[in-house]
Amino acid sequence: MNLTGARITSLEAPQATAGVGASSEDPAPAFAEDDFTRHIFSCLLQIALSDASVKGGTIEDAVGLGADDLEALAITFKPDILPLLNSRRRQPEVAFDEEEEQLLDLFMRFRSDTSRQSNWLAAILTRRCMSPNHLWQDLGLNSRVELGRLMREFFPTLAARNVLNMKWKKFFYRCLCEMEGFSLCASPTCQQCNDYNDCFGEETGLSRLPQKNN
Repeated sequence: MNLTGARITSLEAPQATAGVGASSEDPAPAFAEDDFTRHIFSCLLQIALSDASVKGGTIEDAVGLGADDLEALAITFKPDILPLLNSRRRQPEVAFDEEEEQLLDLFMRFRSDTSRQSNWLAAILTRRCMSPNHLWQDLGLNSRVELGRLMREFFPTLAARNVLNMKWKKFFYRCLCEMEGFSLCASPTCQQCNDYNDCFGEETGLSRLPQKNN
């Protein structure tokens, strides 16, 4: 995968890049034991398990991580699922298509550090953006509020650009359009656009995971 695409350079986010799972530059981050970090990764693993079971694919494909990274993530944040992982077909590598590569470039460029956790999350966000529901739902989170906190903690420079509180998927793709030097928007301002609610409407609904798991 191309993790250092030249199209990212114009965004002026001086974050180092590293392959997914790499951690040679930084020691294990202090937030590894943080309750919120454990919560989000637990939710991410659970929703990937659920989708893999329903769709018949691998957990690796559902979460966007190869077998080694997935196992390391589970050991760190949810070791109780290791027997289940070991009982299923393993997928050593996960391929991203061109659209996903662009999103992955964006997240890798703007992640807060080069820790394994940030790299894992960049890949997971990329893959889960391909799912059809609100992004917070397809991440297994309880609400959009949790997704906002995730973005501020792990991708603060990117999150700070979403000053109008646009829906996150819409915002990510708008960033990609801006990086390519064009806009798909038909109106000069968001307030004058007929599709305003599509970009800024409420993202209500229920979590895709039972509350007891969150």
